[in-house]
Amino acid sequence: MYFCVRQNVLKLLKIAYHTSYVHPLPEGHRFPMVKYELIPQQLQREGLVTAANFFEPERVDFDTACLAHDSAYIHCLFDLALDPKMIRRIGFPLSQALVDRERYIVDGTIKSALYARAHGVSFNTAGGTHHAGRDFGEGFCLMNDQAVAAAYLYKQSLARRILIIDLDVHQGNGTADIFEDHADILTFSMHGEKNFPFIKARSHVDIGLDDGVGDAVYLEILEKNLIPLFSAVKPDFVFYQAGVDILETDKLGKLKISADGCKQRDRLVLQLCRDQHVPVQISMGGGYSSHIRDIVDAHVATYRAAIDIFGF
Repeated sequence: MYFCVRQNVLKLLKIAYHTSYVHPLPEGHRFPMVKYELIPQQLQREGLVTAANFFEPERVDFDTACLAHDSAYIHCLFDLALDPKMIRRIGFPLSQALVDRERYIVDGTIKSALYARAHGVSFNTAGGTHHAGRDFGEGFCLMNDQAVAAAYLYKQSLARRILIIDLDVHQGNGTADIFEDHADILTFSMHGEKNFPFIKARSHVDIGLDDGVGDAVYLEILEKNLIPLFSAVKPDFVFYQAGVDILETDKLGKLKISADGCKQRDRLVLQLCRDQHVPVQISMGGGYSSHIRDIVDAHVATYRAAIDIFGF
């Protein structure tokens, strides 16, 4: 009986995934694209979810993308007319397939947010493209999935106070750029101060960490700042950018956070959302450890924490 009940409840957990999330890149490219194929496989292999938990997004339309981005930029992006300097800034060879991939990701986060409103938590297997600003792409990000989804919820009056919690090791400069002057969509970024981007944007709350910070200090700083922020903001929706490039194994991260410390980080954020009855949408963010297993295991642990805390 317990198994049947759990299976029925588990069906409520919805995860965005599209085969286009795995995009071919030039040989030797440092972006670990294969993780977007491995995460769904590992989730099912461990019995955390089934194929029924995944839904396939569509390509986000022009007008929706422009809720968070400048229309001229989106025109150029959709028409494959970005100038070479912008393409270099993004870091991927521009193609129709790449733009379509990003459009699927953005729609996946919007629909994931709608599922989270209904069931407490939902995931996008990809996303967390937080370096894309209002009129620019950067750092492997063409559009900002969580920013567009936040603007969508706000425009549709589905959320009045939104908090975007960004715990990628790199500052969410694009998200900060988009919402710098917004009174009701608030950005919190805790990141490596000396890491990319080297010229920081201004989030509503920025916490820059020194290189080499370990578990104890990291978790203490996060708890000390996030709990009062929840009380002050009183969000009715949270977007969580759960990058795993904070790991000590990460080639780009420069912090010394263990796999267990990363798990505790996720549990702190998700338990806070659960205790405050605030729905949360989760996009996966970055991860550049030398061994793909370290990246996938850390991402899967975020799902495991959500399933446990939200009772799936």
